[in-house]
Amino acid sequence: MKNHNIVDHKYSEIIFEKKPVKDWAGNAVDGLYNAWIVLNNPKQYNSYTTAAVKEIILAFGEASNDRSVVTVVFSGVEDKAFCTGGNTKEYAEYYAGNPQEYSQYMRLFNDMVSAILKCEKPVICRVNGMRIGGGQEIGMACDYSISSDMARFGQAGPKHGSAPIGGATDFLPLYIGIERAMTSLTLCEPWTAHQAYYFGVITDVVPVLKSNGKFIANPMVQIDRSFDEYGKICFGSMKSGDDLKKAKELIASCETDFAMLDAAVDKLATKLLYTFPNCTNKTISEVRKFKLEHWDKNKEGSREWLALNMMTEAKAGFRAFNDGPKEDREVDFIKLRKLLADGKEWNDEMHQLISPQFKNSKV
Repeated sequence: MKNHNIVDHKYSEIIFEKKPVKDWAGNAVDGLYNAWIVLNNPKQYNSYTTAAVKEIILAFGEASNDRSVVTVVFSGVEDKAFCTGGNTKEYAEYYAGNPQEYSQYMRLFNDMVSAILKCEKPVICRVNGMRIGGGQEIGMACDYSISSDMARFGQAGPKHGSAPIGGATDFLPLYIGIERAMTSLTLCEPWTAHQAYYFGVITDVVPVLKSNGKFIANPMVQIDRSFDEYGKICFGSMKSGDDLKKAKELIASCETDFAMLDAAVDKLATKLLYTFPNCTNKTISEVRKFKLEHWDKNKEGSREWLALNMMTEAKAGFRAFNDGPKEDREVDFIKLRKLLADGKEWNDEMHQLISPQFKNSKV
Protein backbone atom coordinates (compact mmCIF):
# COMPACT_ATOMS: atom_id res chain seq x y z
CA MET A 1 0.00 0.00 0.00
CA LYS A 2 1.37 3.40 -0.96
CA ASN A 3 2.24 6.12 1.56
CA HIS A 4 0.50 9.33 0.52
CA ASN A 5 1.99 11.59 3.20
CA ILE A 6 4.07 14.44 1.80
CA VAL A 7 6.77 13.76 4.39
CA ASP A 8 7.20 11.42 7.34
CA HIS A 9 7.60 13.55 10.43
CA LYS A 10 8.38 13.18 14.13
CA TYR A 11 6.38 15.77 16.03
CA SER A 12 7.96 18.01 18.66
CA GLU A 13 5.72 21.11 18.82
CA ILE A 14 2.44 19.19 19.06
CA ILE A 15 1.35 15.73 20.16
CA PHE A 16 0.12 13.27 17.55
CA GLU A 17 -1.16 9.92 18.72
CA LYS A 18 -3.67 7.26 17.77
CA LYS A 19 -6.14 6.00 20.35
CA PRO A 20 -8.44 3.02 19.78
CA VAL A 21 -12.00 3.89 18.79
CA LYS A 22 -14.67 2.22 20.97
CA ASP A 23 -17.69 0.15 19.99
CA TRP A 24 -21.21 0.49 21.43
CA ALA A 25 -20.19 -1.63 24.42
CA GLY A 26 -17.26 0.67 25.18
CA ASN A 27 -14.63 -1.82 24.08
CA ALA A 28 -11.59 -0.77 22.03
CA VAL A 29 -11.93 -1.88 18.42
CA ASP A 30 -8.82 -3.70 17.22
CA GLY A 31 -7.13 -1.95 14.30
CA LEU A 32 -9.30 1.21 14.22
CA TYR A 33 -8.36 4.50 15.86
CA ASN A 34 -9.08 8.13 16.56
CA ALA A 35 -6.12 10.34 15.67
CA TRP A 36 -5.49 12.94 18.38
CA ILE A 37 -3.76 16.17 17.34
CA VAL A 38 -2.96 18.09 20.51
CA LEU A 39 -1.51 21.58 20.88
CA ASN A 40 1.31 21.44 23.41
CA ASN A 41 2.23 24.93 24.58
CA PRO A 42 0.55 25.24 28.00
CA LYS A 43 2.75 28.08 29.29
CA GLN A 44 1.41 30.28 26.48
CA TYR A 45 -2.17 28.96 26.55
CA ASN A 46 -1.57 26.58 23.66
CA SER A 47 -0.94 29.39 21.21
CA TYR A 48 0.61 28.14 17.99
CA THR A 49 4.09 29.14 16.87
CA THR A 50 5.22 29.02 13.24
CA ALA A 51 6.79 25.63 13.89
CA ALA A 52 3.58 24.30 15.44
CA VAL A 53 1.49 25.49 12.47
CA LYS A 54 3.67 23.48 10.11
CA GLU A 55 3.29 20.39 12.28
CA ILE A 56 -0.50 20.80 12.49
CA ILE A 57 -0.67 20.85 8.69
CA LEU A 58 1.39 17.66 8.50
CA ALA A 59 -0.61 16.00 11.28
CA PHE A 60 -3.95 16.60 9.59
CA GLY A 61 -2.52 15.27 6.35
CA GLU A 62 -1.24 12.15 8.11
CA ALA A 63 -4.53 11.57 9.91
CA SER A 64 -6.47 12.12 6.69
CA ASN A 65 -4.37 9.55 4.82
CA ASP A 66 -4.36 6.92 7.57
CA ARG A 67 -6.76 4.17 6.51
CA SER A 68 -7.22 2.99 10.12
CA VAL A 69 -8.38 6.38 11.45
CA VAL A 70 -12.12 6.89 12.03
CA THR A 71 -12.13 10.46 13.39
CA VAL A 72 -9.65 13.21 14.22
CA VAL A 73 -9.75 14.81 17.67
CA PHE A 74 -8.19 18.28 17.81
CA SER A 75 -7.42 19.53 21.32
CA GLY A 76 -4.89 21.12 23.66
CA VAL A 77 -2.99 20.00 26.74
CA GLU A 78 -4.09 20.70 30.31
CA ASP A 79 -7.19 22.67 31.31
CA LYS A 80 -6.55 26.38 30.62
CA ALA A 81 -6.93 26.60 26.86
CA PHE A 82 -7.68 24.71 23.71
CA CYS A 83 -5.94 27.51 21.85
CA THR A 84 -5.66 31.29 22.15
CA GLY A 85 -4.48 31.80 18.57
CA GLY A 86 -1.09 32.85 17.27
CA ASN A 87 1.82 33.16 19.64
CA THR A 88 1.82 36.84 20.63
CA LYS A 89 5.44 36.72 21.81
CA GLU A 90 6.54 35.55 18.37
CA TYR A 91 4.22 38.10 16.74
CA ALA A 92 5.58 40.98 18.84
CA GLU A 93 9.26 40.07 18.70
CA TYR A 94 9.57 38.82 15.12
CA TYR A 95 6.62 39.59 12.87
CA ALA A 96 5.65 43.07 14.10
CA GLY A 97 6.97 45.57 11.55
CA ASN A 98 7.89 42.78 9.10
CA PRO A 99 4.95 42.44 6.70
CA GLN A 100 6.90 40.37 4.20
CA GLU A 101 7.63 37.77 6.90
CA TYR A 102 4.10 37.80 8.28
CA SER A 103 2.72 37.30 4.78
CA GLN A 104 4.64 34.03 4.54
CA TYR A 105 3.50 33.03 8.03
CA MET A 106 -0.12 33.72 7.07
CA ARG A 107 0.24 31.47 4.05
CA LEU A 108 1.09 28.69 6.50
CA PHE A 109 -1.86 29.70 8.69
CA ASN A 110 -4.18 29.55 5.68
CA ASP A 111 -2.82 26.12 4.83
CA MET A 112 -3.54 25.01 8.41
CA VAL A 113 -7.19 26.06 8.22
CA SER A 114 -7.49 24.46 4.79
CA ALA A 115 -5.90 21.25 6.11
CA ILE A 116 -8.70 20.98 8.66
CA LEU A 117 -11.38 21.73 6.09
CA LYS A 118 -10.06 19.19 3.57
CA CYS A 119 -9.36 16.40 6.09
CA GLU A 120 -10.99 13.21 4.81
CA LYS A 121 -12.08 12.23 8.30
CA PRO A 122 -14.63 13.87 10.61
CA VAL A 123 -12.86 16.40 12.86
CA ILE A 124 -13.96 16.85 16.48
CA CYS A 125 -12.68 19.86 18.41
CA ARG A 126 -12.24 18.80 22.03
CA VAL A 127 -12.44 22.17 23.77
CA ASN A 128 -10.52 21.72 27.01
CA GLY A 129 -10.30 25.45 27.83
CA MET A 130 -10.33 28.90 26.22
CA ARG A 131 -10.98 29.00 22.47
CA ILE A 132 -10.06 32.56 21.62
CA GLY A 133 -8.85 34.48 18.56
CA GLY A 134 -7.18 32.20 16.04
CA GLY A 135 -8.08 29.34 18.36
CA GLN A 136 -11.74 30.10 17.76
CA GLU A 137 -11.06 30.20 14.03
CA ILE A 138 -9.37 26.81 13.80
CA GLY A 139 -12.02 25.45 16.17
CA MET A 140 -14.83 26.61 13.88
CA ALA A 141 -13.06 24.97 10.94
CA CYS A 142 -13.70 21.64 12.67
CA ASP A 143 -16.90 19.66 12.05
CA TYR A 144 -17.99 19.22 15.68
CA SER A 145 -17.05 20.78 19.01
CA ILE A 146 -17.44 19.10 22.41
CA SER A 147 -16.60 21.56 25.17
CA SER A 148 -15.71 21.76 28.82
CA ASP A 149 -18.24 24.00 30.54
CA MET A 150 -15.30 26.00 31.90
CA ALA A 151 -14.22 27.07 28.40
CA ARG A 152 -14.77 30.52 26.96
CA PHE A 153 -15.15 31.44 23.30
CA GLY A 154 -14.53 34.60 21.32
CA GLN A 155 -12.29 36.88 19.32
CA ALA A 156 -9.54 39.33 20.25
CA GLY A 157 -8.55 41.04 17.00
CA PRO A 158 -9.91 44.61 17.17
CA LYS A 159 -8.82 44.84 20.83
CA HIS A 160 -5.24 43.85 20.04
CA GLY A 161 -4.50 45.24 16.61
CA SER A 162 -5.87 42.70 14.17
CA ALA A 163 -9.06 41.71 12.38
CA PRO A 164 -10.62 38.24 12.81
CA ILE A 165 -10.26 37.41 9.12
CA GLY A 166 -8.44 34.11 9.57
CA GLY A 167 -11.79 32.35 9.28
CA ALA A 168 -14.02 33.96 11.91
CA THR A 169 -15.62 36.52 9.58
CA ASP A 170 -16.16 33.66 7.10
CA PHE A 171 -17.51 31.05 9.51
CA LEU A 172 -19.24 32.73 12.45
CA PRO A 173 -22.15 34.32 10.52
CA LEU A 174 -22.97 30.83 9.22
CA TYR A 175 -23.35 29.59 12.79
CA ILE A 176 -25.21 32.44 14.47
CA GLY A 177 -26.33 35.06 11.93
CA ILE A 178 -24.82 38.36 10.90
CA GLU A 179 -25.74 40.71 13.77
CA ARG A 180 -24.75 38.40 16.60
CA ALA A 181 -21.53 37.58 14.71
CA MET A 182 -20.88 41.29 14.21
CA THR A 183 -21.13 41.90 17.95
CA SER A 184 -18.73 39.09 18.80
CA LEU A 185 -16.20 39.93 16.09
CA THR A 186 -15.98 43.67 16.79
CA LEU A 187 -16.46 43.95 20.56
CA CYS A 188 -14.41 40.84 21.44
CA GLU A 189 -16.63 40.02 24.42
CA PRO A 190 -16.21 36.30 25.21
CA TRP A 191 -19.03 33.79 25.60
CA THR A 192 -19.30 31.07 28.18
CA ALA A 193 -19.50 27.51 26.87
CA HIS A 194 -23.22 27.50 27.68
CA GLN A 195 -23.75 30.62 25.60
CA ALA A 196 -21.76 29.10 22.73
CA TYR A 197 -23.97 26.01 22.93
CA TYR A 198 -27.14 28.11 23.12
CA PHE A 199 -26.06 30.10 20.05
CA GLY A 200 -25.29 26.91 18.11
CA VAL A 201 -21.51 27.28 17.88
CA ILE A 202 -20.72 23.96 19.56
CA THR A 203 -22.23 20.47 19.57
CA ASP A 204 -22.23 19.71 23.30
CA VAL A 205 -21.01 21.00 26.66
CA VAL A 206 -20.13 18.89 29.71
CA PRO A 207 -18.89 19.57 33.26
CA VAL A 208 -15.25 19.04 34.19
CA LEU A 209 -15.14 20.24 37.82
CA LYS A 210 -15.41 17.82 40.71
CA SER A 211 -16.41 18.85 44.21
CA ASN A 212 -16.30 16.17 46.91
CA GLY A 213 -15.96 13.53 44.24
CA LYS A 214 -19.01 14.63 42.20
CA PHE A 215 -19.15 16.55 38.95
CA ILE A 216 -20.67 20.03 39.22
CA ALA A 217 -21.59 22.60 36.60
CA ASN A 218 -19.41 25.69 36.17
CA PRO A 219 -20.41 27.71 39.26
CA MET A 220 -19.51 31.02 37.60
CA VAL A 221 -22.28 30.65 35.03
CA GLN A 222 -25.99 31.42 35.36
CA ILE A 223 -27.38 28.37 33.55
CA ASP A 224 -31.12 28.85 34.01
CA ARG A 225 -33.12 30.93 31.54
CA SER A 226 -33.25 34.06 33.71
CA PHE A 227 -33.87 37.55 32.37
CA ASP A 228 -31.83 40.70 32.75
CA GLU A 229 -33.26 44.15 33.55
CA TYR A 230 -34.23 44.61 29.91
CA GLY A 231 -36.19 41.36 29.70
CA LYS A 232 -33.48 39.67 27.62
CA ILE A 233 -32.74 35.99 28.23
CA CYS A 234 -29.30 35.68 29.80
CA PHE A 235 -28.94 31.89 29.73
CA GLY A 236 -25.34 30.92 30.30
CA SER A 237 -24.06 34.38 31.21
CA MET A 238 -21.36 34.99 33.80
CA LYS A 239 -22.38 35.79 37.35
CA SER A 240 -21.21 39.04 38.92
CA GLY A 241 -20.47 40.61 42.29
CA ASP A 242 -20.60 38.41 45.37
CA ASP A 243 -22.04 35.49 43.40
CA LEU A 244 -18.99 35.45 41.15
CA LYS A 245 -16.64 35.76 44.12
CA LYS A 246 -18.27 32.78 45.84
CA ALA A 247 -18.11 30.79 42.61
CA LYS A 248 -14.39 31.41 42.28
CA GLU A 249 -13.86 30.29 45.87
CA LEU A 250 -15.73 27.07 45.13
CA ILE A 251 -13.65 26.48 41.99
CA ALA A 252 -10.45 26.83 44.01
CA SER A 253 -11.57 23.88 46.12
CA CYS A 254 -12.42 21.68 43.12
CA GLU A 255 -10.38 19.36 40.94
CA THR A 256 -10.54 19.23 37.15
CA ASP A 257 -11.47 15.88 35.64
CA PHE A 258 -11.88 15.44 31.89
CA ALA A 259 -13.53 12.00 32.18
CA MET A 260 -16.95 13.26 31.04
CA LEU A 261 -15.42 15.38 28.25
CA ASP A 262 -13.45 12.42 26.92
CA ALA A 263 -16.49 10.17 27.25
CA ALA A 264 -18.55 12.62 25.19
CA VAL A 265 -15.82 12.78 22.53
CA ASP A 266 -15.57 8.97 22.46
CA LYS A 267 -19.37 8.66 22.20
CA LEU A 268 -19.49 10.93 19.16
CA ALA A 269 -16.61 9.02 17.55
CA THR A 270 -18.47 5.76 18.23
CA LYS A 271 -21.59 7.08 16.55
CA LEU A 272 -19.51 7.99 13.51
CA LEU A 273 -17.90 4.53 13.55
CA TYR A 274 -21.29 2.99 12.83
CA THR A 275 -21.76 4.80 9.50
CA PHE A 276 -20.56 4.13 5.96
CA PRO A 277 -17.22 6.00 5.79
CA ASN A 278 -17.51 7.24 2.21
CA CYS A 279 -21.12 8.37 2.66
CA THR A 280 -20.18 10.18 5.86
CA ASN A 281 -17.17 11.87 4.26
CA LYS A 282 -19.26 12.99 1.29
CA THR A 283 -21.90 14.42 3.63
CA ILE A 284 -19.26 16.28 5.63
CA SER A 285 -17.66 17.60 2.43
CA GLU A 286 -20.99 18.97 1.25
CA VAL A 287 -21.63 20.76 4.55
CA ARG A 288 -18.09 22.11 4.61
CA LYS A 289 -18.77 23.82 1.27
CA PHE A 290 -20.65 26.57 3.09
CA LYS A 291 -17.45 27.41 5.00
CA LEU A 292 -15.18 26.88 2.00
CA GLU A 293 -17.29 29.13 -0.21
CA HIS A 294 -16.30 32.11 1.94
CA TRP A 295 -12.88 30.88 3.09
CA ASP A 296 -11.48 30.19 -0.38
CA LYS A 297 -12.85 33.47 -1.71
CA ASN A 298 -11.31 35.62 1.02
CA LYS A 299 -8.20 33.93 2.43
CA GLU A 300 -5.60 35.42 0.07
CA GLY A 301 -6.89 38.98 0.30
CA SER A 302 -7.10 38.59 4.08
CA ARG A 303 -3.52 37.32 4.23
CA GLU A 304 -2.24 40.33 2.30
CA TRP A 305 -4.15 42.82 4.47
CA LEU A 306 -2.98 41.18 7.70
CA ALA A 307 0.63 41.37 6.51
CA LEU A 308 0.43 45.11 5.76
CA ASN A 309 -1.37 45.70 9.06
CA MET A 310 1.80 44.52 10.82
CA MET A 311 3.26 47.96 10.09
CA THR A 312 0.57 49.83 12.02
CA GLU A 313 -2.16 48.59 14.36
CA ALA A 314 -0.94 45.00 14.69
CA LYS A 315 2.57 46.18 15.52
CA ALA A 316 1.18 48.41 18.27
CA GLY A 317 -1.36 45.90 19.54
CA PHE A 318 0.84 42.83 19.71
CA ARG A 319 3.73 44.69 21.32
CA ALA A 320 1.38 46.27 23.86
CA PHE A 321 0.04 42.83 24.77
CA ASN A 322 3.49 41.24 24.90
CA ASP A 323 5.44 44.05 26.58
CA GLY A 324 2.82 45.91 28.60
CA PRO A 325 2.24 45.29 32.32
CA LYS A 326 -0.01 42.35 33.16
CA GLU A 327 -2.89 44.61 34.21
CA ASP A 328 -2.64 46.87 31.15
CA ARG A 329 -2.05 45.22 27.79
CA GLU A 330 -4.09 47.42 25.49
CA VAL A 331 -3.13 50.62 23.74
CA ASP A 332 -4.73 53.93 24.70
CA PHE A 333 -7.56 53.82 22.17
CA ILE A 334 -8.79 57.35 22.85
CA LYS A 335 -5.33 58.85 22.39
CA LEU A 336 -4.86 56.79 19.22
CA ARG A 337 -8.10 58.05 17.69
CA LYS A 338 -7.27 61.64 18.60
CA LEU A 339 -3.80 61.37 17.07
CA LEU A 340 -5.24 59.90 13.87
CA ALA A 341 -7.88 62.64 13.78
CA ASP A 342 -5.02 65.16 13.91
CA GLY A 343 -3.31 63.48 10.97
CA LYS A 344 -0.52 61.85 12.98
CA GLU A 345 1.40 59.29 10.91
CA TRP A 346 2.17 55.77 12.08
CA ASN A 347 5.77 55.82 13.28
CA ASP A 348 7.79 54.94 16.39
CA GLU A 349 6.63 58.09 18.16
CA MET A 350 3.01 57.11 17.59
CA HIS A 351 3.63 53.67 19.06
CA GLN A 352 5.23 55.13 22.16
CA LEU A 353 2.45 57.67 22.67
CA ILE A 354 -0.29 55.01 22.76
CA SER A 355 1.45 51.94 24.22
CA PRO A 356 1.20 50.98 27.92
CA GLN A 357 4.87 49.94 28.15
CA PHE A 358 5.92 53.55 27.37
CA LYS A 359 3.52 55.35 29.73
CA ASN A 360 6.27 56.71 31.97
CA SER A 361 8.74 57.52 29.21
CA LYS A 362 9.34 60.90 27.61
CA VAL A 363 8.76 60.96 23.87
